[in-house]
Amino acid sequence: MRDYNAAVFVKSVAQLMQLPADDLAEVAFAGRSNAGKSSALNAITQRRALARTSRTPGRTQLLNFFALPCGMRLVDLPGYGYAEVPLAVRQEWAALVEGYLRDRQSLKGVVLVMDVRHPLTPFDRQMLDWCVSCGLACHVLLTKADKLGRGAAGNALLAVRRTLVQDAPGATVQLFSAVSHQGIEEARERLESWFDDRSVPA
Repeated sequence: MRDYNAAVFVKSVAQLMQLPADDLAEVAFAGRSNAGKSSALNAITQRRALARTSRTPGRTQLLNFFALPCGMRLVDLPGYGYAEVPLAVRQEWAALVEGYLRDRQSLKGVVLVMDVRHPLTPFDRQMLDWCVSCGLACHVLLTKADKLGRGAAGNALLAVRRTLVQDAPGATVQLFSAVSHQGIEEARERLESWFDDRSVPA
């Protein structure tokens, strides 16, 4: 298992021309602005302040790159779907994210973060469509699982899994909680499989 605890910030990117060299395997984290994306990234790396979190959704406005000691990178994408961000800014984010997902040769897969209480929003489905069209592996984290009882969380998991089978074959899904630490090891194992498996589209 790689030393995720040793992840360090590399750079923030506002334009595709600013991207780091396309030479190291990367996994991107995407999700709706209030789904707990940055918290999930911090929980997986066990670094409380690695990715910036805020009570105000929409604070992640750039592509933020973090390096692992093994030479791999994690990428925190701008949160999507936050209505109070001006339309022109949202359009810039969309173009930046879509260009990154489409053209990044070193990208091994996307961790798509959804609130387990409100999964598969139109924005989530758009991201799934992007992954399918770009041939990218996708793993869904149903975050805030601690907010639901075991039965309700399990039902949500099964419902999302059924949708993925139909709309995004090959995508996987799990329950996750940054608060209770549920699912951290499972998420890390998925990252490991992407970093190690040379057959994953990139």
